[in-house]
Amino acid sequence: MNELVNEILTKYDKRRANAPYLVGVDGLGGAGKTTLVQQLKAELEHTTKVVVLHMDNHIVERTKRYDTGYEEWYEYYFLQWDIEMLEEELFKKVYNNESKLTLPFYDISVDQHKRNTISISEDSIILIEGIFLQRKEWKTYFDFIVFVNCSKEKRFARIVKRDTYLGDNQIILEKYKKRYWLAEDYYLETENPVKSADIVYNCL
Repeated sequence: MNELVNEILTKYDKRRANAPYLVGVDGLGGAGKTTLVQQLKAELEHTTKVVVLHMDNHIVERTKRYDTGYEEWYEYYFLQWDIEMLEEELFKKVYNNESKLTLPFYDISVDQHKRNTISISEDSIILIEGIFLQRKEWKTYFDFIVFVNCSKEKRFARIVKRDTYLGDNQIILEKYKKRYWLAEDYYLETENPVKSADIVYNCL
């Protein structure tokens, strides 16, 4: 952890002039991305303001990502997020040092969005946590990318404890086989996120 924090801060000190520093915490489902982001925030905010964004807060409405006629893995990879909108409203605006981001936040209880505005200062570190961050539409906007590497067995053990809303272990397994793991395999094959990340952080 200390090595990772020091690496981020070293690169942060050399960032573009008058611009926030965008750090991506990438990794597959259940790898421990959220936990790592919490730890990084606690360490980095001793140095500067830290803003945390979770990509799962910005998914689209259910009708746009389920029962679309596409295979489930395709829905997860290509339709779960509005890729173009996030590029325009999040990544480009951070890159262009805009001081406010207005983004749609998804409320699962009503399957709707509420737009919230986030203030960004030019000396901020922005931690973005989520899967598929290194897709070609987004990758170039990041200043630094961490890939959280974790075995499939360990990730699934975490998933069955976390995703109980899906059902029992067998139902969860079938869901992941049809939807999530195939999309992850596609991501690994097309973007090679382990190799292209700045640092690979092995999960605990």
